[in-house]
Amino acid sequence: MNFGAVVHIIGKILLTIAAIFVLPLTVSFIYKETGQLAFFIPMAILLALGLIMTVKPVKRKNVYIGEGFLIVVLSWLLISLFGAAPFLISGAIKSPVDAVFEMVSGFTTTGSTILTDIEALPHSLLFWRSFSHWIGGMGVLVLMLALTSNKDVKTFYIMRAETPGPKADKLVSKTKYTAQILYVIYMGLTVLEIVFLLLGGMPLFDAIVTAFATAGTGGFAIKNASIAAYNSVYCEYVIGIFMLMFGVNFGMYFLLLHGRLKDIWKSEELRCYLIVVAAATVVVAFNISGIAGSTAETVRQAFFTVSSTITTTGFVCVDYALWPTASKIVIFLLMFIGSCSSSTGGGIKIIRVIILAKLGLREIKHVGSPRIVRSITFDKKVLEPSVVSGIAAYIIVYMFIVGISVLLLSFDNLTFTESISGVVTCLNNVGPGFESIGAVGNFAALSDFSKIVLCINMLLGRLELFPILALFSRSLWKV
Repeated sequence: MNFGAVVHIIGKILLTIAAIFVLPLTVSFIYKETGQLAFFIPMAILLALGLIMTVKPVKRKNVYIGEGFLIVVLSWLLISLFGAAPFLISGAIKSPVDAVFEMVSGFTTTGSTILTDIEALPHSLLFWRSFSHWIGGMGVLVLMLALTSNKDVKTFYIMRAETPGPKADKLVSKTKYTAQILYVIYMGLTVLEIVFLLLGGMPLFDAIVTAFATAGTGGFAIKNASIAAYNSVYCEYVIGIFMLMFGVNFGMYFLLLHGRLKDIWKSEELRCYLIVVAAATVVVAFNISGIAGSTAETVRQAFFTVSSTITTTGFVCVDYALWPTASKIVIFLLMFIGSCSSSTGGGIKIIRVIILAKLGLREIKHVGSPRIVRSITFDKKVLEPSVVSGIAAYIIVYMFIVGISVLLLSFDNLTFTESISGVVTCLNNVGPGFESIGAVGNFAALSDFSKIVLCINMLLGRLELFPILALFSRSLWKV
């Protein structure tokens, strides 16, 4: 384990987080709000720690998967803890567990909240809350790689450990340039959404923070009624479309910029993603047609909710708890499926669902003709057995964590639906669950124990299980 490189890179991350605090601090001055110390204090501590940790040059420059996992996990823990500080210092949230829950939910782009009156928060905290989604969507480490020089250490394994999906690919030869390209695309789409929302009459501040939450597929709204508060069909369609766009593999946008349209359509994952969205929208629209009102209203509610759920954003325009059981089951299944790999969305990911389906089909065929050796392909390429077995192992571990977490939450006297939907929505970084923690509810009434369990679920889901679980492996700690 190269602890020198780990300390040095975490120091850079702390400096990056300190720099980020300038933005909500600026917002507080713009709106002439008091309580700037809530941001100054954690920023000063981060700056001091970061300078201390980066002052010593790195001797051993190689960073491998073990160091990558450790850096990613420690960084996400630190940013969640320091991110919660402004809420505690300002008094906006009294309980340390609640403050950490809110920020873990923010940075992991989950969107579950303990706040009962969001609109009572000052602009600076509303901005910080939504901006945490934007940072967490692409990843704080990817941001650090994009902003700083990586001449000191090789950092691809850091990006690999943080990027959602079975594997992470470089768009170009150098990790830093890949990170920069990703953030240019990310920022471009975010600005584009802000423009479209402004054209729909949404106030500037609202448009900015809503775009942050959409881009990170997080779902923190600044209104108690979420997106429904704007009562705008135009804005709901804009947000719904952009949620889908941010749920697409960002490599597709890289291909689009290079005019490789044929390569985009060849993507099995993208085609399946769009088919699932279309099919789910049709099924839900048909199922709620008798209660949603006009055909246009029915389609809008169905599309927005499907888009919000499959991308794990969690914005709401209607209380889907009032929908028929079939529609609620579709929403529940979409929580599991999630968006594309290498997007800002959560969930199991479309690519894993496709490969698991192919694995199941292969085993069915194998029963009938056991002597024939069949390979599993994806995008017309034969997958390595290690990739397939890795995905199968991921699902096994995933279901084990779901089972244990549901059991732990059941001790909080929650209903079965609340327990399982709470775990699923947090592990898949969706946001709202069902019943008291549903579209019009929140997580405030849960015990501190349950909130801690769900915080762990959110981190496990955002980092896709193994970076955290690997820390308990002896082999990781070999020097």
